Amino acid sequence: MLIVSLVVILVAAELFVNAIEWLGKLLKLSEGAVGSVLAAVGTALPETLIPIIALLSGNNASAEEIGIGAILGAPLMLSTLTMFVTGCAVIFFKHKRKHKDKVMVHYDTISHDLTFFIFAFVIALCCGFIPSEFKSIKIAIAVMLVLSYVIYVLKLVKENNDEENNIDNLYFAFKNEKIMKGQFALLLVLVQTLVALVLIVIGAEAFVNSISYISAILHIPAFVLAIIITPIATELPEKFNSVIWISREKDTLALGNITGAMMFQASILPAIGILLTDWTLDSLGTILSSVIAIASALLLLTELNSKKHVTVNMLLTCGMFYFAFIVLVILGIIR
Repeated sequence: MLIVSLVVILVAAELFVNAIEWLGKLLKLSEGAVGSVLAAVGTALPETLIPIIALLSGNNASAEEIGIGAILGAPLMLSTLTMFVTGCAVIFFKHKRKHKDKVMVHYDTISHDLTFFIFAFVIALCCGFIPSEFKSIKIAIAVMLVLSYVIYVLKLVKENNDEENNIDNLYFAFKNEKIMKGQFALLLVLVQTLVALVLIVIGAEAFVNSISYISAILHIPAFVLAIIITPIATELPEKFNSVIWISREKDTLALGNITGAMMFQASILPAIGILLTDWTLDSLGTILSSVIAIASALLLLTELNSKKHVTVNMLLTCGMFYFAFIVLVILGIIR
């Protein structure tokens, strides 16, 4: 089941990448908006559904722990392990890339994505230390997080598309270029996007179920499952999408797909958590995972601001934060 789910997600990722590029072209959106909004929000669905389902499934402490763990674990995975996988993809496809091991992204889009993520996630983290009696303040913060994300997205969507990108013909158009010039082009793109998203959700759910079964056999704690294992599964679409785009040297799409999902998970997901729980962060694991995610993003933003591009060494360095976190879990420092 693990292998089958991986294949399903990989096929879905290819369909999604192809459809989302066409959707951006037909809607005349900039590459930054396509990566940071359309691709990011679409592939963020699995990790969005998991905490919501966990929180709505029961009012017990375990369900709340899993929900909050999934919310905070997703940004950790994206800012560290997913960056590491992207760096490995850059090395693997280095021979066919014009810029070799340099990731040449649209500076304004990616730097703004990372800045938004850092500020929003810091606010969400600080909200966890507000006493439960001040629930109204927490709700106000949740609303502010949602509104700030919406405003940022609207800003991205309004950007002019002055880029000319080569896009493969749509799969659901049977690679027929003439069909994509007709009146049903947008409908075909939307159908392929929807099919891809459905496959992504099905594949991610199958992967999570398989991992959950194995973790039960191995007696892995619920927190470890929530904050480490589950996000690995739910972040697979972002990883696959970014690898595909790196191989085609569409670096803004590759990195924007990740940073856009990070923004979504630093604002919308915590807002959901704040509204559905007491949002009390009293666990060392949840706090440390959030701090690591912020530190990794800050390091990436610092290099981007100084060099106007991202190096493969920095992407690999971000991955070291994740492996350090795993070591702390193995040593029992984080439970």
